[in-house]
Amino acid sequence: MPISEPNLPSGTNQPEKRPFQAILFDLGNTLIYFDGEWEAIQGERDAALIQRLHQAGISPDGKAFLSQFNDQMEAYYAEREFEFIEHTTAYLLRSLLAEWGYAQVSEEVIRSALADMYAMSQAYWKTEADAHPTLQALRAQGYQLGLISNGGDDADIQTLIDQAELRTYFDVILTSAAQGIRKPNPRIFLNALERLSLPPSQAAMVGDSLGADILGARNAGVFSIWITRRSDTAANLAHEDTIQPDAVVESLSELLPLFESLSTHPKNDDRAHPPSPFPEGRGKNSGN
Repeated sequence: MPISEPNLPSGTNQPEKRPFQAILFDLGNTLIYFDGEWEAIQGERDAALIQRLHQAGISPDGKAFLSQFNDQMEAYYAEREFEFIEHTTAYLLRSLLAEWGYAQVSEEVIRSALADMYAMSQAYWKTEADAHPTLQALRAQGYQLGLISNGGDDADIQTLIDQAELRTYFDVILTSAAQGIRKPNPRIFLNALERLSLPPSQAAMVGDSLGADILGARNAGVFSIWITRRSDTAANLAHEDTIQPDAVVESLSELLPLFESLSTHPKNDDRAHPPSPFPEGRGKNSGN
Protein backbone atom coordinates (compact mmCIF):
# COMPACT_ATOMS: atom_id res chain seq x y z
CA MET A 1 0.00 0.00 0.00
CA PRO A 2 1.30 3.51 -0.75
CA ILE A 3 2.05 5.78 2.14
CA SER A 4 -0.57 8.22 3.34
CA GLU A 5 0.45 11.78 2.58
CA PRO A 6 -0.72 14.94 4.36
CA ASN A 7 -2.43 17.67 2.36
CA LEU A 8 0.17 19.93 0.79
CA PRO A 9 -0.20 23.66 0.24
CA SER A 10 -0.79 24.80 -3.32
CA GLY A 11 1.97 26.57 -5.18
CA THR A 12 5.04 25.78 -7.20
CA ASN A 13 5.81 22.17 -8.03
CA GLN A 14 9.37 22.60 -6.78
CA PRO A 15 9.73 22.38 -3.00
CA GLU A 16 11.58 25.23 -1.34
CA LYS A 17 13.94 22.80 0.34
CA ARG A 18 14.70 19.35 -0.99
CA PRO A 19 14.74 16.62 1.67
CA PHE A 20 17.72 15.02 -0.12
CA GLN A 21 20.37 16.05 -2.58
CA ALA A 22 20.51 12.72 -4.40
CA ILE A 23 18.15 9.86 -5.19
CA LEU A 24 19.60 6.41 -5.89
CA PHE A 25 17.61 3.86 -7.89
CA ASP A 26 17.60 0.15 -8.43
CA LEU A 27 17.06 -0.96 -12.05
CA GLY A 28 15.16 -4.26 -12.42
CA ASN A 29 11.57 -4.22 -11.08
CA THR A 30 12.03 -0.55 -10.19
CA LEU A 31 12.66 1.32 -13.45
CA ILE A 32 12.26 -1.62 -15.82
CA TYR A 33 10.47 -4.98 -15.58
CA PHE A 34 10.69 -8.40 -17.23
CA ASP A 35 7.72 -9.28 -19.44
CA GLY A 36 8.23 -12.86 -20.60
CA GLU A 37 8.15 -16.54 -19.72
CA TRP A 38 11.58 -17.28 -18.31
CA GLU A 39 11.57 -21.04 -18.92
CA ALA A 40 10.95 -20.57 -22.65
CA ILE A 41 13.51 -17.79 -22.95
CA GLN A 42 16.12 -19.85 -21.08
CA GLY A 43 16.16 -22.33 -23.94
CA GLU A 44 16.79 -19.51 -26.43
CA ARG A 45 19.64 -18.19 -24.30
CA ASP A 46 21.23 -21.65 -24.04
CA ALA A 47 21.03 -22.17 -27.80
CA ALA A 48 22.60 -18.78 -28.54
CA LEU A 49 25.47 -19.39 -26.12
CA ILE A 50 26.39 -22.83 -27.40
CA GLN A 51 26.05 -21.76 -31.04
CA ARG A 52 28.55 -18.94 -30.57
CA LEU A 53 30.98 -21.27 -28.82
CA HIS A 54 30.69 -23.80 -31.66
CA GLN A 55 31.36 -21.03 -34.19
CA ALA A 56 34.56 -20.24 -32.31
CA GLY A 57 35.68 -23.87 -32.57
CA ILE A 58 34.73 -24.74 -29.00
CA SER A 59 32.59 -27.85 -29.11
CA PRO A 60 31.71 -29.31 -25.72
CA ASP A 61 28.71 -31.62 -25.62
CA GLY A 62 25.94 -29.04 -25.82
CA LYS A 63 23.33 -30.61 -23.56
CA ALA A 64 25.75 -31.72 -20.85
CA PHE A 65 27.72 -28.47 -20.91
CA LEU A 66 24.63 -26.28 -20.71
CA SER A 67 23.18 -28.39 -17.91
CA GLN A 68 26.36 -27.96 -15.89
CA PHE A 69 26.58 -24.25 -16.70
CA ASN A 70 23.00 -23.61 -15.61
CA ASP A 71 23.47 -25.68 -12.46
CA GLN A 72 26.55 -23.64 -11.56
CA MET A 73 24.70 -20.41 -12.26
CA GLU A 74 21.85 -21.45 -9.98
CA ALA A 75 24.28 -22.44 -7.23
CA TYR A 76 26.06 -19.13 -7.58
CA TYR A 77 22.79 -17.18 -7.51
CA ALA A 78 22.07 -18.76 -4.13
CA GLU A 79 25.59 -18.21 -2.82
CA ARG A 80 25.86 -14.56 -3.74
CA GLU A 81 22.74 -13.69 -1.75
CA PHE A 82 24.71 -14.52 1.39
CA GLU A 83 28.25 -13.54 0.40
CA PHE A 84 27.38 -10.17 -1.19
CA ILE A 85 30.29 -10.67 -3.62
CA GLU A 86 29.74 -10.65 -7.39
CA HIS A 87 31.66 -13.14 -9.48
CA THR A 88 30.76 -12.32 -13.06
CA THR A 89 29.01 -14.62 -15.50
CA ALA A 90 32.15 -14.36 -17.64
CA TYR A 91 34.20 -15.77 -14.77
CA LEU A 92 31.80 -18.69 -14.34
CA LEU A 93 31.76 -19.46 -18.06
CA ARG A 94 35.54 -19.27 -18.37
CA SER A 95 36.02 -21.52 -15.34
CA LEU A 96 33.64 -24.15 -16.72
CA LEU A 97 35.26 -24.10 -20.15
CA ALA A 98 38.60 -24.70 -18.46
CA GLU A 99 37.11 -27.75 -16.71
CA TRP A 100 36.07 -29.03 -20.14
CA GLY A 101 39.59 -28.63 -21.51
CA TYR A 102 39.28 -25.18 -23.09
CA ALA A 103 41.59 -23.18 -20.88
CA GLN A 104 42.79 -20.63 -23.45
CA VAL A 105 39.52 -19.13 -24.66
CA SER A 106 39.95 -15.48 -25.65
CA GLU A 107 38.12 -12.64 -23.94
CA GLU A 108 36.53 -11.79 -27.30
CA VAL A 109 34.93 -15.23 -27.56
CA ILE A 110 33.69 -15.13 -23.95
CA ARG A 111 32.18 -11.69 -24.43
CA SER A 112 30.54 -12.48 -27.77
CA ALA A 113 29.02 -15.72 -26.43
CA LEU A 114 27.55 -13.93 -23.42
CA ALA A 115 26.34 -11.03 -25.57
CA ASP A 116 24.42 -13.48 -27.77
CA MET A 117 23.01 -15.22 -24.70
CA TYR A 118 21.84 -12.04 -22.98
CA ALA A 119 20.39 -10.64 -26.21
CA MET A 120 17.73 -13.36 -26.05
CA SER A 121 16.33 -11.96 -22.79
CA GLN A 122 17.04 -8.24 -23.22
CA ALA A 123 14.12 -7.83 -25.61
CA TYR A 124 11.70 -8.84 -22.85
CA TRP A 125 12.68 -6.03 -20.49
CA LYS A 126 10.22 -3.12 -20.61
CA THR A 127 10.42 0.39 -19.18
CA GLU A 128 7.92 1.40 -16.52
CA ALA A 129 5.51 4.00 -17.90
CA ASP A 130 6.28 6.48 -15.10
CA ALA A 131 10.06 6.05 -15.19
CA HIS A 132 10.92 8.81 -17.68
CA PRO A 133 8.44 11.40 -16.34
CA THR A 134 9.61 10.84 -12.77
CA LEU A 135 13.31 11.00 -13.59
CA GLN A 136 12.79 14.10 -15.73
CA ALA A 137 10.91 15.83 -12.91
CA LEU A 138 13.56 14.94 -10.33
CA ARG A 139 16.30 16.31 -12.56
CA ALA A 140 14.28 19.48 -13.11
CA GLN A 141 14.03 19.93 -9.33
CA GLY A 142 17.80 19.75 -8.99
CA TYR A 143 18.28 16.25 -7.61
CA GLN A 144 21.41 14.30 -8.46
CA LEU A 145 20.50 10.79 -9.56
CA GLY A 146 22.35 7.50 -9.23
CA LEU A 147 21.71 3.94 -10.34
CA ILE A 148 22.94 0.85 -8.47
CA SER A 149 22.13 -2.52 -10.04
CA ASN A 150 22.91 -6.08 -9.02
CA GLY A 151 23.75 -8.36 -11.93
CA GLY A 152 26.36 -10.83 -13.09
CA ASP A 153 27.25 -9.09 -16.35
CA ASP A 154 28.05 -5.39 -16.57
CA ALA A 155 27.59 -5.25 -20.36
CA ASP A 156 24.11 -6.76 -20.06
CA ILE A 157 23.04 -4.14 -17.51
CA GLN A 158 24.54 -1.31 -19.57
CA THR A 159 22.61 -2.56 -22.60
CA LEU A 160 19.37 -2.62 -20.61
CA ILE A 161 20.01 0.95 -19.43
CA ASP A 162 20.56 2.15 -23.00
CA GLN A 163 17.65 0.12 -24.34
CA ALA A 164 15.38 1.92 -21.87
CA GLU A 165 17.03 5.29 -22.73
CA LEU A 166 17.78 5.97 -19.07
CA ARG A 167 21.49 6.80 -19.13
CA THR A 168 21.23 10.57 -19.56
CA TYR A 169 19.37 11.01 -16.28
CA PHE A 170 22.11 9.60 -14.06
CA ASP A 171 25.21 11.21 -12.61
CA VAL A 172 26.59 7.84 -11.49
CA ILE A 173 25.85 4.26 -12.55
CA LEU A 174 27.30 1.33 -10.61
CA THR A 175 26.82 -2.39 -11.23
CA SER A 176 27.74 -5.21 -8.92
CA ALA A 177 29.53 -6.96 -11.79
CA ALA A 178 31.88 -4.00 -12.25
CA GLN A 179 32.24 -3.27 -8.52
CA GLY A 180 32.71 -6.87 -7.40
CA ILE A 181 30.26 -6.39 -4.53
CA ARG A 182 26.48 -6.63 -4.38
CA LYS A 183 23.70 -4.86 -2.60
CA PRO A 184 23.09 -5.04 0.37
CA ASN A 185 26.82 -4.53 0.96
CA PRO A 186 26.81 -0.89 2.14
CA ARG A 187 30.09 -0.27 0.34
CA ILE A 188 28.43 -0.11 -3.08
CA PHE A 189 26.05 2.60 -1.82
CA LEU A 190 28.92 4.54 -0.29
CA ASN A 191 30.92 4.23 -3.52
CA ALA A 192 28.05 5.86 -5.41
CA LEU A 193 27.79 8.66 -2.86
CA GLU A 194 31.53 9.28 -2.92
CA ARG A 195 31.25 9.92 -6.65
CA LEU A 196 28.46 12.40 -5.94
CA SER A 197 30.48 13.98 -3.09
CA LEU A 198 27.57 13.54 -0.69
CA PRO A 199 27.16 11.99 2.77
CA PRO A 200 24.57 9.20 3.26
CA SER A 201 22.24 11.55 5.14
CA GLN A 202 21.72 13.54 1.94
CA ALA A 203 20.51 10.59 -0.16
CA ALA A 204 17.56 8.25 -0.57
CA MET A 205 17.45 4.81 -2.22
CA VAL A 206 14.45 3.54 -4.21
CA GLY A 207 14.19 -0.20 -4.87
CA ASP A 208 11.91 -3.24 -4.89
CA SER A 209 14.06 -5.68 -2.87
CA LEU A 210 13.94 -5.61 0.92
CA GLY A 211 17.01 -7.82 1.21
CA ALA A 212 19.14 -5.88 -1.28
CA ASP A 213 17.92 -2.29 -1.71
CA ILE A 214 16.31 -1.55 1.63
CA LEU A 215 18.69 -3.42 3.94
CA GLY A 216 21.71 -2.11 2.05
CA ALA A 217 20.50 1.47 2.14
CA ARG A 218 19.74 1.35 5.85
CA ASN A 219 23.13 -0.20 6.62
CA ALA A 220 24.77 2.60 4.64
CA GLY A 221 22.81 5.30 6.50
CA VAL A 222 20.70 6.13 3.44
CA PHE A 223 16.94 6.81 3.63
CA SER A 224 15.21 3.74 2.14
CA ILE A 225 12.09 3.78 -0.06
CA TRP A 226 10.47 0.48 -0.95
CA ILE A 227 8.56 0.43 -4.25
CA THR A 228 5.98 -2.32 -4.06
CA ARG A 229 4.21 -2.75 -7.40
CA ARG A 230 6.51 -5.65 -8.36
CA SER A 231 7.65 -6.60 -4.87
CA ASP A 232 5.29 -9.52 -4.23
CA THR A 233 8.03 -12.15 -4.18
CA ALA A 234 9.00 -15.02 -1.93
CA ALA A 235 12.28 -13.28 -1.01
CA ASN A 236 10.48 -10.12 0.09
CA LEU A 237 7.86 -12.07 1.98
CA ALA A 238 10.64 -13.77 3.94
CA HIS A 239 12.01 -10.37 4.98
CA GLU A 240 8.88 -8.29 5.52
CA ASP A 241 8.86 -8.71 9.30
CA THR A 242 12.57 -8.07 9.79
CA ILE A 243 13.59 -5.42 7.22
CA GLN A 244 11.62 -2.20 7.48
CA PRO A 245 11.86 0.61 4.91
CA ASP A 246 11.74 4.26 5.89
CA ALA A 247 8.95 4.89 3.37
CA VAL A 248 6.84 2.92 0.91
CA VAL A 249 5.45 3.88 -2.49
CA GLU A 250 3.51 1.78 -4.93
CA SER A 251 4.83 3.49 -8.06
CA LEU A 252 7.53 5.91 -9.18
CA SER A 253 4.94 8.63 -9.70
CA GLU A 254 4.44 8.76 -5.92
CA LEU A 255 8.03 9.84 -5.27
CA LEU A 256 7.50 13.54 -5.99
CA PRO A 257 4.58 13.88 -3.54
CA LEU A 258 6.63 11.94 -0.98
CA PHE A 259 9.60 14.29 -1.30
CA GLU A 260 7.34 17.35 -1.12
CA SER A 261 5.86 15.92 2.06
CA LEU A 262 9.29 15.23 3.55
CA SER A 263 10.40 18.78 2.76
CA THR A 264 7.42 20.03 4.79
CA HIS A 265 7.52 17.33 7.47
CA PRO A 266 11.25 16.50 7.86
CA LYS A 267 12.34 12.89 8.17
CA ASN A 268 13.30 11.72 11.66
CA ASP A 269 14.34 8.57 13.43
CA ASP A 270 10.78 7.59 14.40
CA ARG A 271 9.61 6.68 10.93
CA ALA A 272 6.19 5.11 10.54
CA HIS A 273 6.03 1.96 8.46
CA PRO A 274 2.91 1.30 6.36
CA PRO A 275 1.20 -2.09 6.22
CA SER A 276 2.46 -5.02 4.17
CA PRO A 277 1.68 -4.94 0.41
CA PHE A 278 1.23 -8.72 0.36
CA PRO A 279 -2.40 -9.79 -0.13
CA GLU A 280 -3.59 -11.84 2.83
CA GLY A 281 0.05 -12.07 4.00
CA ARG A 282 1.15 -14.23 1.08
CA GLY A 283 3.78 -13.59 -1.58
CA LYS A 284 4.22 -15.08 -5.01
CA ASN A 285 6.77 -17.85 -5.31
CA SER A 286 9.10 -15.91 -7.57
CA GLY A 287 12.57 -14.45 -7.28
CA ASN A 288 13.82 -10.88 -7.25
